[in-house]
Amino acid sequence: MKIAIVVPGGVDRSGEVRVVPALLALLKRLAVLHEVHVFALRQEPDPGQWWLCGARVHNIGGPRMALGQARAVWAIAKEHRRGRFELIQSIWSGPAGLVAVLAAKLLGLPSAVHVAGGELVALHDIGYGGRLAWRGRLREALVLRGADVLTAASRPVLDQLAALGHAGQRLPLGVDLAEFPLSEPRPRVAGAALRLVQVASLNRVKDQSSLLRAVAQVPRAELDVMGEDTLNGEMQALAAQLGVSGRVRFHGFLTQAEMRPLLARADLYVVSSRHEAGPLAMLEAAVLGVPSIGTAVGHLVEWTPRAALCVMPGDVQGLAALITRVAEDEDLRLRLAREAQRLAIAEDANFSHKQFERLHAALTGW
Repeated sequence: MKIAIVVPGGVDRSGEVRVVPALLALLKRLAVLHEVHVFALRQEPDPGQWWLCGARVHNIGGPRMALGQARAVWAIAKEHRRGRFELIQSIWSGPAGLVAVLAAKLLGLPSAVHVAGGELVALHDIGYGGRLAWRGRLREALVLRGADVLTAASRPVLDQLAALGHAGQRLPLGVDLAEFPLSEPRPRVAGAALRLVQVASLNRVKDQSSLLRAVAQVPRAELDVMGEDTLNGEMQALAAQLGVSGRVRFHGFLTQAEMRPLLARADLYVVSSRHEAGPLAMLEAAVLGVPSIGTAVGHLVEWTPRAALCVMPGDVQGLAALITRVAEDEDLRLRLAREAQRLAIAEDANFSHKQFERLHAALTGW
């Protein structure tokens, strides 16, 4: 089968930076049996092509997104003329979803759109979400109505789809166990500080300000944050203002190989986001034997209370209370870790691949 996959990015030619690990895991598995072409809207500023995980990446590039979407549709049609695609799959809705739906309609092909981020939300106070303005709302309406199948990683995103009048299928993006080997949940050293960790870019939607304020209320907690700083040092300044600079380490962007040891040594993964479809880093932590607590988003909602604990986004007091509760109850922490690991293993990258294969077979009749 020849498959077109449309993405905004996440497929850098390095395979290390500016990539989405779950996407690479999926490409690697799909490419074993199928001819896979990835159309990236703007992985790099200039057009280009390269091989990644057995798939051919077509980077559209260019200075303007609207023109880039038109060029992407044309590029898919051009490759279709070389050899017929069977379907078009978008990972993310938004501009990538619109390209997938338009190209599928033009070529008479089935399309599937996987809602993978904040495409369906509008958080006006921080300027986040695909439905903030009328253009975004119109685009999402076209995508959601035009796709033959809609999928999402977690139940909360499916609920967002339902609220907009659309049915979707749950299709989680799982961890590649070849990259993240299983580790037995590890008991804490008696009397040691609670080691917290978060893997996320520093930005408004990840809400590290709430996380830092919660950590300030738990004196025996230390925090490692791994991710690109898009706030120009604002979180580091807040940590200093709160008096927690000595207990919080900002590592910046790290490769998967660099990030994995820091994640594995943690006692607790903390999600502070205002919105998440997953998040994948929480699943990676679970595979490494590290349980999660945090805000009521994505998989945290699905896993609470057996495999995780959560409070509403922005609830600093509640987040601090959860950290304290887990710090004081080692049996609880280990129970959460074991159940979280069981769930993450059950829906790993191989599981995700099989689900996509079934979906694609149903769409094409293969």
